[in-house]
Amino acid sequence: MIQETIVTTVNQQGIVHIAPMGIHVENNEFIILPFKPSTTLNNLLETETAVINYCTDVRVFAGCLTGRRNWAVKPAEKINGQVLVNTLAHTEVELIRVEEDDLRPKLFCKTVHSVNHAPFTGFNRAQYAVLEAAILISRLKMLPLEKIEAEINYLRIGLEKTAGEQELEAWGWLMAVIDDYKAEVKNK
Repeated sequence: MIQETIVTTVNQQGIVHIAPMGIHVENNEFIILPFKPSTTLNNLLETETAVINYCTDVRVFAGCLTGRRNWAVKPAEKINGQVLVNTLAHTEVELIRVEEDDLRPKLFCKTVHSVNHAPFTGFNRAQYAVLEAAILISRLKMLPLEKIEAEINYLRIGLEKTAGEQELEAWGWLMAVIDDYKAEVKNK
């Protein structure tokens, strides 16, 4: 199973990095697969800890992919790490082993501490649309532009029916990235 989460890591100097990531859950282990190179990978290998944040504010997902990474955090309870302030729940994890890979090493982690802060009441279709659009944005240079545009057009249907202010703001950030990418491709 893959859970769409926000992973927070810190480096030895205590600088926080916030990144959206699909986390694999298998046999009570969390498997984090960051691409090489990445700050998440470097920080996890350096400190051997991370926080997995379960968040419904899709602006965090969209924001991280559009250069908006300044989200409020607070100290983790059991590890040297940081927790998103607006998260519904978080799990503090410790690295237990690494399976090397040239593109995406597998970082196997175990739970050190887990906390629920608020109930999860579900995603509306607009939140789902923003999450899926964010994943497409993260793959702009890997997928054909036509495929991305077709999927965005489909996702827009649910967005327009159910979006609130947060979802519209996040969607706008993502669409600006797509527009910039189209202009870049056109000018090549």
